[in-house]
Amino acid sequence: MPDEQRTVCYDHDLHIEAYRLQGIVQKFPNHFHDYYVVGFVESGARRLWCKGKTYDLTAGDLILFSPRDNHYCTPVNGEPLDYRAVNIPADVMQRAAKEVTGREDMPYFSRPVVRQGDCVHALRALYAAIQDGAPALEKQEMFFYLLEQLLSDYAVPFAQADLPEQSGQIRALCTYMEQHYADNITLDELVSRTDCGKSYLLRLFAKQVGVSPYRYLQNIRLGQAKKLLEAGVPPVDAAGLTGFSDRSHFTHYFKDFIGLTPGQYQRIFTGNPKGKEHEQWMDKQKNA
Repeated sequence: MPDEQRTVCYDHDLHIEAYRLQGIVQKFPNHFHDYYVVGFVESGARRLWCKGKTYDLTAGDLILFSPRDNHYCTPVNGEPLDYRAVNIPADVMQRAAKEVTGREDMPYFSRPVVRQGDCVHALRALYAAIQDGAPALEKQEMFFYLLEQLLSDYAVPFAQADLPEQSGQIRALCTYMEQHYADNITLDELVSRTDCGKSYLLRLFAKQVGVSPYRYLQNIRLGQAKKLLEAGVPPVDAAGLTGFSDRSHFTHYFKDFIGLTPGQYQRIFTGNPKGKEHEQWMDKQKNA
């Protein structure tokens, strides 16, 4: 396997994460985020599945995920990936979108992939400005210019988005798992809250939500764990508070979904006493 380099930076002026994955051949399982992702492929090839559609990604392609867009990807022909992106929390996006559009609506990206997107140059420049510690005003201008183009060309209000309808029972199950993510939830317990059989419930949930109930629960747990890690809670405690059976189990899922270990992720927010939160890891592995 090639050398892997993962660079992540939290920008305190924009309140967003900027990250780069280089030499990555890792598969990412079906999952979703509670934040917006705006990224692009610098080099390499990937096969992406998002909301039931397949996309073959190549250099220059723009990737746009809205909160809860389920997706997963794998390498093509073993090609290592070089990918850069920014993660924008939903509240940050809502405030910024209101400044751009004058509306209160949460935006929704109407297409997850834009071939050779015009915004890639602006996104690459914003990423570089964050990494280089550019002045706040410069980064803020670049961020708003980028959002203005993205929202104008590729977004609609969430209320107008073409999303699968969820039944009342499925919405209730999602809410239940969001409120009881630290509990040992079983399929029998979920079934008891519906009028469905086990097999039918699993198929219905996956069809309407995009992931299985267990994968949904894991995503909720990981999202809560990230908040705890950002607040400085030790990883072993964050694991217990979010329903993971042990730290090893927690680390395995965190690395699979986020691409970093919990400790690496936490150091983005707590590891640099000088205030510039920046972490870089090099995982050197020899070919088998």
